[in-house]
Amino acid sequence: MAWKLTDDVQEFLARAEGFLRADPVANTVPLTVTKAIRTQGPGLYPKALFGWWTAGGGVAGTCVWTGAYPVMLSAMPGPAAPELAGALAEREARVPGVNGTPEVAEGFAEAWTGRTGSPARVARRERLHRLAGLDMPDPPPGGAARVADAVDRDLVHDWYAAFRRDAGGHGDPNPAVVDGRLAEGGIVLWETGGRPVAMAGRTPAVAGTVRVAPVYTPAEHRRRGYGAAVTAAVTRAAQHAGAADVVLFTDLANPTSNSVYHRLGYRPVEDRLVLAFA
Repeated sequence: MAWKLTDDVQEFLARAEGFLRADPVANTVPLTVTKAIRTQGPGLYPKALFGWWTAGGGVAGTCVWTGAYPVMLSAMPGPAAPELAGALAEREARVPGVNGTPEVAEGFAEAWTGRTGSPARVARRERLHRLAGLDMPDPPPGGAARVADAVDRDLVHDWYAAFRRDAGGHGDPNPAVVDGRLAEGGIVLWETGGRPVAMAGRTPAVAGTVRVAPVYTPAEHRRRGYGAAVTAAVTRAAQHAGAADVVLFTDLANPTSNSVYHRLGYRPVEDRLVLAFA
């Protein structure tokens, strides 16, 4: 039982893709991140690191770390997360945080703090939801949805950055990731009076699963139903594109958004804990 770490996404997927695809809902983030790297090239995340933990001859856990973001951990046996913390500490890695189910994230954090002295704090508590059946807003707000294109690039980049700030992230989003989403037709805007008032994105399907992200409404346009409407529109687009499952994450500290997604038909799958290290 040991971790194998690599910066080669092809090597990682050759060993771990089957494990990830066995549960594409829970593993939506590593699957879409690695798909984006394969599509757009390794320069998309120049400091990416991938890993898999083997037990009994098979992969039993994975990690995906794209530099500025917390280390993303899959489900894994109890010893695996502390062992990963030790392996990264030995590499003198500057780990900003960890993202996983509460038990896995806390296991990593306890070992990381013990090895480095860096304390952990709760940055965010999230809940993964899967669509059970889409209930469109009734009545819908005024306006209509449209797919964003190159003309909307500056606005979309600004709104991605604003979403990241609202979510407590540091730094700007990766512009190449945003451009890739735009090029794929994966950004939907809600417009009223010819003016965009909300945005929702979706990832390309991997193993039949699409993730809705991000969803953003500027403060001056909130509480008018635009966020729900654009989320419903991008969800329906994912279904029409053939997605078997549509998922999204919510911040548990935001009861308003959680209730909106519940009304649209999203139901809880699992909770995740994001911890940041000093």
